[in-house]
Amino acid sequence: QQNLQKSEMKALQAQITPHFLYNTFDTIVWLAEEKKNDQVIDITRAFSSFFRISLNKGKDFLTVSEEFEHVKSYLTIQKIRYRDILDYNIEYLPEMANSQILKLVLQPLVENALYHGIKNKRGRGLLSVKGWRENKRLCFSVEDNGIGMTEEKLANIMKQINGTVDPEDLNNVYGLYNVNKRLGLYYDTSTKLEITSRYKVGTTVYFSVPEVGFNV
Repeated sequence: QQNLQKSEMKALQAQITPHFLYNTFDTIVWLAEEKKNDQVIDITRAFSSFFRISLNKGKDFLTVSEEFEHVKSYLTIQKIRYRDILDYNIEYLPEMANSQILKLVLQPLVENALYHGIKNKRGRGLLSVKGWRENKRLCFSVEDNGIGMTEEKLANIMKQINGTVDPEDLNNVYGLYNVNKRLGLYYDTSTKLEITSRYKVGTTVYFSVPEVGFNV
């Protein structure tokens, strides 16, 4: 049953990427037409790195440094597309770099923060992705100062991502649902997303996983 659910999650992951693919290709074409060669090189390199890490030779786990490199590649691409509204910073403890983590758990959270937080507010937005260690666990957060959510909306989203809803019925939260579900499947049911949000202030998504592969 767990293997079945894992494959369903992989299928769901595959459905998430097409819009990102064609939007990025459109951006590359536009940059090339404008003869912005340096940006064409930057975005193409980031695009290549993004998919190399996504595929990860078919393995489900990668290092923390690779997971953050994946996020950086994604944000490099999006920064070119959304240069007028997006600023970001990425930081994590260097001693976490070689620890193992389930792949593709940060990027969907970053994508969610960009599309549902920052794009819905006026003016520039800041997206912050962090990693640290606490009580022998690896901790991660994705924070934005976007539009945020009311208590009622947040409660509804938590109900959706923690429920047994058909993924096709999810209301713009399939990225959150996907990550939350996979964390529970590959670690344990207590490993799940925690979300705090204030309307017109911003949102923070947090999770922690047991530390594996850490060298003292």
